[in-house]
Amino acid sequence: MIQPLHKAIIPAAGFGTRLFPATKAIKKEFFPIIDQDGLAKPAILVIVEEVLRSGIQEIGIIIQSQDHSLFEDFFKKPPSLELYHKLSAASKQYSDYLQEIGEKITLIPQKQQEGYGHAVYCAKEWVNHEPFLLLLGDHVYRSKINQSCAEQLVQNYQQHQTNVIGLTIVTEDILQKAGVITGKWLKKNSLLSISQLVEKPTIDYARSHLHLPDMNKNEYLAVFGMYVLESQIFDYLEDEIKNNQRLKGEFQLTTALDQLCQAQGMLGYMVQGQYFDIGMPEFYRQTVIDFKMWS
Repeated sequence: MIQPLHKAIIPAAGFGTRLFPATKAIKKEFFPIIDQDGLAKPAILVIVEEVLRSGIQEIGIIIQSQDHSLFEDFFKKPPSLELYHKLSAASKQYSDYLQEIGEKITLIPQKQQEGYGHAVYCAKEWVNHEPFLLLLGDHVYRSKINQSCAEQLVQNYQQHQTNVIGLTIVTEDILQKAGVITGKWLKKNSLLSISQLVEKPTIDYARSHLHLPDMNKNEYLAVFGMYVLESQIFDYLEDEIKNNQRLKGEFQLTTALDQLCQAQGMLGYMVQGQYFDIGMPEFYRQTVIDFKMWS
């Protein structure tokens, strides 16, 4: 029996330290991106719309408690009457559409910022034993085909009924910023049976343990920034938190993913699309330039 996907999680509770001092004034998730429709949107809205294009209608955004009013005001409250009356007819229509989006969003607090894995764990009760789509809060996505990137992953989950991680290709120079994956191709350059996931490996470890023999010497498979996961991931995250098993001072998702992979199996899907990172100044700058025009 195919288990449908109803829910998606977007962690957005970080401090954005690499984008300071701008993040002293505004959350990085609200940095503006010009979308293909020509509208200037906060990054978090671009991500939410990516989820909605997959067919999922319930979205949990993980936030810092003190940021609740910021997200609440944007997604769940109309603009002031003065601003609304100054908007064009098209912008008024979009403002009404934003209120419809807001009805699909649940804000979930992360009271202490203790890493990406900890942020995901905060959604355990809201997910309530269902499979879910997970997207990074500082990546925006553009598909090469008619299906959105998120829809591609959802379709693969529905077809194979197992955990699916989006894949991309990275080079050695950014291995220490990535979750790196190895395994065996079930369908060349498309679908991978994952055997191991490692967070930010050294180059020596990656060369010895993670490189696929049919790939270029300097290239590796890494996490695209999008996942469909069974709810058992929360059991492994809970064990890490209870036992204070941290990596570089934080609770990571990748270590729990590797445990889930060994227990249940996991597929990697080479997403037909591109992710754009807004988490660092040079990457955000390039995203602003490329995102609207990329195809």
